[in-house]
Amino acid sequence: MNARHPSDPTSHLSAEPAILYFGTPVVLISSLNEDGSANLAPMSSAFWLGWRCVIGLATGSKTTANLKRTGEGVLNLPSVAEASAVDRLALTTGSDPVPKNKLARGYRHEKRKFESAGLTPAPAETVAPPRVRECPVQLEAVVEHWRDLAADNNRVRGRTVVFELRIQRVHLARSILRDGERNRVDPDKWRPLIMSFQRFYGLADGPVHPSTLADVPEAMYRSPDVDTARAVPTNAALAASPYG
Repeated sequence: MNARHPSDPTSHLSAEPAILYFGTPVVLISSLNEDGSANLAPMSSAFWLGWRCVIGLATGSKTTANLKRTGEGVLNLPSVAEASAVDRLALTTGSDPVPKNKLARGYRHEKRKFESAGLTPAPAETVAPPRVRECPVQLEAVVEHWRDLAADNNRVRGRTVVFELRIQRVHLARSILRDGERNRVDPDKWRPLIMSFQRFYGLADGPVHPSTLADVPEAMYRSPDVDTARAVPTNAALAASPYG
């Protein structure tokens, strides 16, 4: 077999990058601390299947502890317009003392996360933690289960926790909806904030190629979890929420 020349753009090298963050949406997770105050943390290790979301969080994260203890949170998806607010939270943690690995990376303890980011808490309908008013997408969620990542590897175990979350309410800004529709996001209007190798990016304007999947009616992907979510009552104390 003839070896490709190094200048050939189709040639490859066996590599060992420290991280494999090729590009995922940024999520601001709001949760409640032990004293009832709100914690807010940015992350980008998340993906969705139907009305379920799988996320990975550092074991020593305050958000990790809060989700384990309370079993609920809100996944707030910022757009590119909220990039600066997200960045203001980047090297902060609600954990006190700051975990050693975070301390080595320059993190500092910050209790007033919303105020530090310049964001506004808003009451949720089915969970106690607040939504982030400025984020165009807000997903109220409960923890279905969690486990340690790499439980069978002594060198990796204990660093990361994987959560499966079930969505109970979806709040969408009118500005990202398809014209005349309540339940359809217009991808030409929605500009999620993307994290790729520790840097913020937005989506390019317009689709790059027609998609045959776009011919499949979106309703055909509807999960039974939607019916489960409909049955969850709205918080009786919503009107008295401190985030109103």
